[in-house]
Amino acid sequence: MHNPFLKSTWFVVVIIAAMAVLYFAGCNESQNVGGNVTSTQVTSFTKLSIDDPAVQEVMAVQNKNTTSLMSDNNIIGTATGMTADGRLAILVYLKEGPSSPKGVRSLSSIPKDLEGIPVLPEVTGEIKAMAVLDHQVKQTPPIQLGTSGGWRYDLANGYCCGGTLGSLIQKSGVQYVLSNYHVLMADIVAGGNSRIATAGDPVIQPGLIDVGCVATSAQDVATLVGIWSLPSSNVDAAIAQVIPGMVLTNGAILEIGTISATTVNAFIGQLVKKSGRTTGLTRSSVSGLNTTVSITYSNECAGGTAFTKTFTGQLTMRNRASKFLNSGDSGSLAVEDIVTNPRAVGLLFAGGSQTAIANPIGAVLTYFGATMVGN
Repeated sequence: MHNPFLKSTWFVVVIIAAMAVLYFAGCNESQNVGGNVTSTQVTSFTKLSIDDPAVQEVMAVQNKNTTSLMSDNNIIGTATGMTADGRLAILVYLKEGPSSPKGVRSLSSIPKDLEGIPVLPEVTGEIKAMAVLDHQVKQTPPIQLGTSGGWRYDLANGYCCGGTLGSLIQKSGVQYVLSNYHVLMADIVAGGNSRIATAGDPVIQPGLIDVGCVATSAQDVATLVGIWSLPSSNVDAAIAQVIPGMVLTNGAILEIGTISATTVNAFIGQLVKKSGRTTGLTRSSVSGLNTTVSITYSNECAGGTAFTKTFTGQLTMRNRASKFLNSGDSGSLAVEDIVTNPRAVGLLFAGGSQTAIANPIGAVLTYFGATMVGN
């Protein structure tokens, strides 16, 4: 059995020409560019020091060519590093790769070698200092999504709760924040806080869990529309109508940016990523289709059991040691792991220490009669 995630409780500096030696392992996209090279073979990683003469020779060539390379605004840095077979090389970091026209142009213009030294392009995406904490702090409106949020009154039994405001959808020209039922609407008894979730109630950013349970320290960004997807439907989803001026109208998601207005059906092995309140930007792959799973729901924040729901036709994604999805990430949108305008795959809502569960995004949009906001 999988439980719904509780509605709880990369530092890289842009690389400049004079940067010292780096060794990057396991980058998402890379090309090993060959050519007629005469660079020194490196047989031990201990030689990767700025004091090594061979390293200094490569650094000199790197420094001499960095300005011209970075005249392409898609190239965001260079470094001295290594090829997969142990040769010193010049690394060139790109914001966008072959999935975009800009990336294709950049890759075609980068030389295979410089003065006999191999040049190795690596697609890193935008490089910036952004910690997971940025997903939990109060933003200046209009906010980006993939951020902490929840029902303004989501506290009971000595606890307060919160989840993720995942993405933006629209129907009949009106925009709504999309999250999970159990993030926005699960309080169905007037118990520990003497109230239930009701249409017109505010949805706040960040969630109560990230403002010491004091709602006045957060900001109202949307209002509930009063649609309970559970227990009757096959999706764990809820929407809240955007308060004008409080959410970016292009639906941008923290560390992902804008997404596509179209969606895509999942396939086994599909690479995905998500941006959520607790673990920030993380990556995984689809490991199962047509998943059937039973999940037990509470009736309010840290409340008793309300019902158990058996879902069918769901998506399973790898979640080793809960590094892809963890408590507080409920409501995150899983999208294709590409740089520019990825298409939505599923709405994440539950999981365990090895697997994460998502509603297929098509089923969610059909339930609301809505479409994604995107490009």
